Amino acid sequence: MSGGVLGCDSMSATQNTPVRAGASAVPYGHIIGSEKWRGTELAQLLQGKVKLVFEDGLGLVDFHLSNRACVLYISESDLVSGNAFKRRLVRFRKACNLKGIVLVERTRLSDQYFPPVQNFVVLELGMALLPVTSQSEAAQLIFHLVQERSREGGSNPFIGKKRCHLSEASILQTVQKIPGVGQVKGLQLLQYFPSIQQLSNASLTDLEAVVGRGIANNIYSFFTQN
Repeated sequence: MSGGVLGCDSMSATQNTPVRAGASAVPYGHIIGSEKWRGTELAQLLQGKVKLVFEDGLGLVDFHLSNRACVLYISESDLVSGNAFKRRLVRFRKACNLKGIVLVERTRLSDQYFPPVQNFVVLELGMALLPVTSQSEAAQLIFHLVQERSREGGSNPFIGKKRCHLSEASILQTVQKIPGVGQVKGLQLLQYFPSIQQLSNASLTDLEAVVGRGIANNIYSFFTQN
């Protein structure tokens, strides 16, 4: 596949282009991966399940999926070594209109760093964040995303409405981190507050009307304290 910029603002020098892809469209069932992932456990687990093509020059992106979606992977070492990954995400968010999916390695070592990263990615950047415990789990998740998009095919505009959008899944996972909020309560909240911004700005009275006083207090405290 030939190099080219996918869905991003043009920049003067190719090395400064923060997001690059090997094609203007990634065929369903295919993944374009950054060359740096060649030979890794994640890549080995994906190969054979999907068509994985490696390319240089993807910039900030680790994997391009079909339907204008891409994966940015934040490893355990990224989390514990500093804030360089935050600058990477900010550059991506400002320069590109692709659907950015952030996978974050949440392990025993990096667990203490996860909550502020979750708030940064979901609340401040408005991007989808999905935690994984290892490259093996990440491979399963990426494969699942490719399968879902391949089944949708992009031809039926009503199919997507029947499925839980990735952004909604990310919000649901965030909400379920709040004490007392499980999947049922989380789904109830999403019916009234479809975005994380709306939920975080909801008044205590509005929250009580949906989930009751006790859980409403937990939700209100979660967002105001963070």
